[in-house]
Amino acid sequence: MEPTRPISNLDWMMTPEVVKQYIRHLEGSLNAVTERVGTLEARTEKLETRVNQNSRNSSKPPSSDPPYSKQKRKQDKSKRKKGGQKGHPGHQQKMLAPVETKRILPERCSCGHTDFEHKSMKPFHTHQHIELPDIPMDVTHYVLNKCGCPNCGKIVKASLPPAAGTGYGPRFSAFIAELSGIKGMSRQDVQTLCQSVLDVPIATGTIQNIVDRASAAMQPVYQHIGDVARSTDCNYIDETSWFNENNLNWLWAMVNERVAFYRIDPHRSKEAFQHLVEDWQGILVSDGYRLYCNWVNDRQTCLAHMIRKADGLAERKRRDVNRFGRVIGAMLRQLIGFAHEKPSLQEWNRFYNILLFTLKLWSDNQDDAGRLARQMIREMDSLWTFLDHEGVEPTNNRAERALRFGVLWRKRSNGSQSEKGNRWVERILSLKETCRLRGKGTFSTLVDLITSYFNGSSPDLSWI
Repeated sequence: MEPTRPISNLDWMMTPEVVKQYIRHLEGSLNAVTERVGTLEARTEKLETRVNQNSRNSSKPPSSDPPYSKQKRKQDKSKRKKGGQKGHPGHQQKMLAPVETKRILPERCSCGHTDFEHKSMKPFHTHQHIELPDIPMDVTHYVLNKCGCPNCGKIVKASLPPAAGTGYGPRFSAFIAELSGIKGMSRQDVQTLCQSVLDVPIATGTIQNIVDRASAAMQPVYQHIGDVARSTDCNYIDETSWFNENNLNWLWAMVNERVAFYRIDPHRSKEAFQHLVEDWQGILVSDGYRLYCNWVNDRQTCLAHMIRKADGLAERKRRDVNRFGRVIGAMLRQLIGFAHEKPSLQEWNRFYNILLFTLKLWSDNQDDAGRLARQMIREMDSLWTFLDHEGVEPTNNRAERALRFGVLWRKRSNGSQSEKGNRWVERILSLKETCRLRGKGTFSTLVDLITSYFNGSSPDLSWI
């Protein structure tokens, strides 16, 4: 195809052949440079997009954002002072039951009088002073005796009571489990704290043994949490990477309003997902991972993930991609707003028609905007499940928040070192998050579980 030149055919015919060849050479070089520049611009845009990704415009977690890249939030100037405003519910210090009460009497009046009648004294204020006392440990020595049998002459030895066989009681064992699991302290830190505060020297191997017993004590409640999760109508499911002896595993979370169930699996596969849910067939809330998209029952896709993708497109330099990102981001935010105030039929028809037109308009594009448009078309039926089912949320934030402590654990200790460690992580995370959802203290729950374990009885699971 001959290029368009700003000269007439007559002038071109009259041009010497040598000049024509030189012009054709320049045109070929210009076309090659133009094509090369286009390729480099596309590559540069791709690299810039990858570099500029953060938790606001992609699926990357907030913990991956570098400190210097966090933008300051724009706050509107307000005439109100900082702090609690008038009319808000107070959170004052509670008056605890006193161990000792001291009555303070006035000593001297401003006029100089010092002799007051005790009968006229009336309390006007109670000042509460809280102090941490010395913590004397309850140490019991079981002195085992032996003697010869007067009948047969054999040596008969006394046996320890089953509850005292481990050397550490339920409350101390629960305290170690609380520090090691709920508070995420290392074995060395727990050892230092016990020595410093409780004046109890303890080896890290002994701490590990106590943790192992606490893990065994939690097995019944862990199993029950899983059964409750699989019997709930709606669950929020997500997964994150985990390491077991530096081998890549996956930490799965299955969360709802009542319980949070965790499971570590070597794979991120259909089989691993099936092990998590077993025979559950309720409403699944998840991100756009292909495994979740194949869920045969009702599903709500996470709109927050799509909004972050749209925000990423809105930061692109290309005008058409930028415009698509801004439009789709605004419409997805409007869709989430319908969770608080459901639209009328007229409002819904208008929203649906505009959304469908926008997606169809960009669906043939072979760029990131087209890919997002095609993804939304594929998941169209899962975008507004929350409008048809009461209690279903439009985002998967519940599962992502439940995984946050596990992510911090992985970053802090690089995962676990054995299959036994995996079981400990699964159980303590399930107990921790379920207790938070149920408004129950973890320490008292651990004490009850370990006490039942030592006594060989079934723990109380009615609180779940």
